[in-house]
Amino acid sequence: MKKLLLLFLIFISVSFIYSADISDVYYNADSFMDSLSDPNTGLTAFPTLLIPMGGRFEAMGTAFTAVADDASYIEANPAGSATLTYTELTFYHNDWIADTNIESVTYTSRKNNFGYGAAAKFLYVPFTEYNTWGERESKGYYSESVMILNASYNFFSNYDFFGLSVGSNLKVAYRNIPAKIYPGQSAVAVMTDLGVLTRFNFLKFYSSRDKNTSVGLVVKNLGLKTLDDPLPMETVAGIAYSPLRPIIITFDLTLPLSLNPSEQPAEKLSFATGLDVAVTDFFSVQSGFRYRGSNPRFSLGSRMDLEEISFNVNYTLDLTTQVGLDRFSVASSLNLGDRGRSITDAEVDAYYIEGLKSYASGDLEEAIINWEKALELNPGFTPAIANLITAKKTLQLIDEMQSLQTVE
Repeated sequence: MKKLLLLFLIFISVSFIYSADISDVYYNADSFMDSLSDPNTGLTAFPTLLIPMGGRFEAMGTAFTAVADDASYIEANPAGSATLTYTELTFYHNDWIADTNIESVTYTSRKNNFGYGAAAKFLYVPFTEYNTWGERESKGYYSESVMILNASYNFFSNYDFFGLSVGSNLKVAYRNIPAKIYPGQSAVAVMTDLGVLTRFNFLKFYSSRDKNTSVGLVVKNLGLKTLDDPLPMETVAGIAYSPLRPIIITFDLTLPLSLNPSEQPAEKLSFATGLDVAVTDFFSVQSGFRYRGSNPRFSLGSRMDLEEISFNVNYTLDLTTQVGLDRFSVASSLNLGDRGRSITDAEVDAYYIEGLKSYASGDLEEAIINWEKALELNPGFTPAIANLITAKKTLQLIDEMQSLQTVE
């Protein structure tokens, strides 16, 4: 009941935001931001690649490169799938600008240290052509579709070291412009993303197995230009830090790239920052700020976990936002389980604790048996490895001492 009431309050709050007249805010800011405009903005093809699907990736201002801990990783950092906790199936709906909508779906899973996923993203805009006399001549949709295949692997992972996760996305994008509206403008592009991710402890003042600091690096949309238009290639470096258990602070720095900077220069350097606060074990709020060109973005979102399903509700404010449902996105994520990893972890802990009890009571053989069983389930469980070495050395010394006493 409390969860349902909280969800109701979220939607009431979002509705209040929509009802507020924010036109004066961005109208007054527009003249100032024009002075900071980037003349190279908007020169690349497939703007869909730069529009977030939704979820926490959008809510945290897209500063998600070093977090990448849910299905949003597929846009933020392809290395994230190798470290996800759950298998997820996520649906996104994003009301962008005016009649522009973006529909997306993502599936991701993990087997041990190997992660994989797939996603589809569709943008469509209704388009009507009129002649000089105001008569309608044609009608159709401008659309862009992006298909993504993902794979990643977490190297060197063990109990003490998170590992170094390396991943890649293969993307195929298709732009459809009806020939009756503008012939010869439909296009196909193939590109790739490359990313790395790791986590560690730094200035950590609370007890948890989870690392409190993470860093990530990703190169996005690497590919050749299409119809003389370059792809929106960029390098993004991100860091995330959790000073307290329920708080995550993130920062991303984006460097746009160009294969031919003399003829088609890249955009200017941009940045994003985000915040995630876990209010309860089932509800969290996110916010973010992104500065790119002369159009800064503020975002606000919330996530609610209802057992096997989660909801993300986001609202974004920038100089293109209009009063209404523009820039409102919703994501629904199905938790399909962890493929038995939590059960295995519990068994590993149980064998390890039993080994400690046996060792404390002097039964070294039984301790060794338990720790070996723990390592059969998780070869990277370093506490069991260290204790196993100690127990075997101790047992060896006891045998040597007994043999010496026998000789005497």
